[in-house]
Amino acid sequence: VAPGSRCLLLLLLLLLGILGAPALGDPGPLEDVVIDRYYIPKICLREAQMGDFIRYHYNGTFKDGKKFDSSYDRGATVAGVVGVGRLITGMDRGLQGMCVNERRHLIVPPHLGYGSIGVAGLIPPDATLYFDVVMLDIWNKNDKLQITTLSKPERCNRTVENSDFVRYHYNGTLLDGTPFDSSYSKGSTYDTYVGTGWLIKGMDQGLLGMCAGEKRSIIIPPFLAYGEKGYGTSIPPQASLVFSVLLVDFHNPKDGVFLEHLEVPESCKRRAVTGDFVRYHYNGTLMDGTLFDSSYSRNQTYNTYIGKGYIIPGMDQGLQGVCMGEQRRVVIPPHLAYGENGAGKYKIPGSAVLIFDVHVIDFHNPEDPVEIETVFRPEGCNVTTRNRDFVRYHYNCSLLDGTQLFSSHDYEKPQEVTLGANKVIEGLNRGLLDMCAGERRVLIVPPHLGHGESGARGVPGSAVLRFEVELISMEEGVPEGYLFIWHGEPPASLYEQMDLNKDGGIPAEEFSTFIKTQVAEGKGRLMPSSDPEKVIADMFQNQDRNQDGKITPDELKLKSDEDQEKIHEEL
Repeated sequence: VAPGSRCLLLLLLLLLGILGAPALGDPGPLEDVVIDRYYIPKICLREAQMGDFIRYHYNGTFKDGKKFDSSYDRGATVAGVVGVGRLITGMDRGLQGMCVNERRHLIVPPHLGYGSIGVAGLIPPDATLYFDVVMLDIWNKNDKLQITTLSKPERCNRTVENSDFVRYHYNGTLLDGTPFDSSYSKGSTYDTYVGTGWLIKGMDQGLLGMCAGEKRSIIIPPFLAYGEKGYGTSIPPQASLVFSVLLVDFHNPKDGVFLEHLEVPESCKRRAVTGDFVRYHYNGTLMDGTLFDSSYSRNQTYNTYIGKGYIIPGMDQGLQGVCMGEQRRVVIPPHLAYGENGAGKYKIPGSAVLIFDVHVIDFHNPEDPVEIETVFRPEGCNVTTRNRDFVRYHYNCSLLDGTQLFSSHDYEKPQEVTLGANKVIEGLNRGLLDMCAGERRVLIVPPHLGHGESGARGVPGSAVLRFEVELISMEEGVPEGYLFIWHGEPPASLYEQMDLNKDGGIPAEEFSTFIKTQVAEGKGRLMPSSDPEKVIADMFQNQDRNQDGKITPDELKLKSDEDQEKIHEEL
């Protein structure tokens, strides 16, 4: 600084001191509002601007800390429009730019407060005012619904439309995070129709387009919520609402059953119809994936007739047309399931949409015959099996889902049986008739010709059985009730020829020798059996009426004679 300038500066300072300039450290009267933003939230989605509607709490004091007003003491927030002259100028300026949940200290000089007049009995003239303010809500009449998708399922075949009935969980808060309601605390979903006026307008709009399982945040301005009146004590007037929503499920009263074919066998010779008896496994879930029932957990299929009202209507419809072995998803609206009341036994809530993932094991009709498919038949097949024939055959037995049950190959020799003697299930007996030696067949045996509703050891009740059979050999049988038949007329003096030592009595050895001789000479044949000695022993026992170990002339009778006398079955 030049010497002349330095002298001028010193003179000016001296004059200011003489005239009484403010001391250093006293800034003098405030020209504008002093703003101390002592708490700013980390996330600030919006700042209050001129023309916005705001809600806030405040404490008002003088410089000495004496309180002159407080919204807290009145138990109600202050609501109004900022920046349009409805507030004192200092407050109008001090509130602009605030975020929700921001806190500010404001110092308002008199000319931006109540000036030289003040407020009688409350604020003296030329008072500087101190406000501690927290912003709670900001909105504008031009605001729209704010929807944020928080999560969404990968699969979404359908979204909510007007007139749909929805079930959803929610947490409801004010814009500052104050909770006012929650469906979770009540332990049940909120259930209602969309777009029919049962909800506030903002929620009606905010639920549209949602998928089952989707989560959304929905911010609703007051004019689409409870407006100027608020709601009870929990939602103040002119409050913006924030809902965190999880859509559990939805349906429309006009909905039918929705089918999704997950896996259909390449070969489907027959589809289930009304009146068929179906055995199937299933997992039953709600739309949010909650499992409410499973046949797998019981290790037992669910067995029922379809189309006859034994099961819920939706499942009656959903099983129509299934193939054996098919896997199908059946989505059933509540009016075709358990309705508004739900099913407490299965923990199914009221108005719940049900999803069944079904695996059809088999089905049949009570009128079904045995299905016979000839896989191989030898050329020149002239002799076929009939009832009473003795047959040897190999077989594999399984369920229609491929589960192996039994096999003759697990044993050293083929299965042996006399057809028509009630020694095997009726369906297998029928399937073995009219076969040639060497022929192979596949038999499908319905349960009423198999092991019935009760099943058998290793065989589930009402199971359709599949047999792969191969006829190894066959022996011509004898009529029912006979153990031996003559190829021609029996000897005229049968007893005398049978009594080999002519002692008037025929013991078991003589009887056996005689019968074996007749068979060897082709004069007659025994009932086919794997144990011919037992057949002969049974014959002898039948003829030895008094069981004294020998047959007398009076005891010996031909079967034809016995039939006339209705006494006994024998020769």
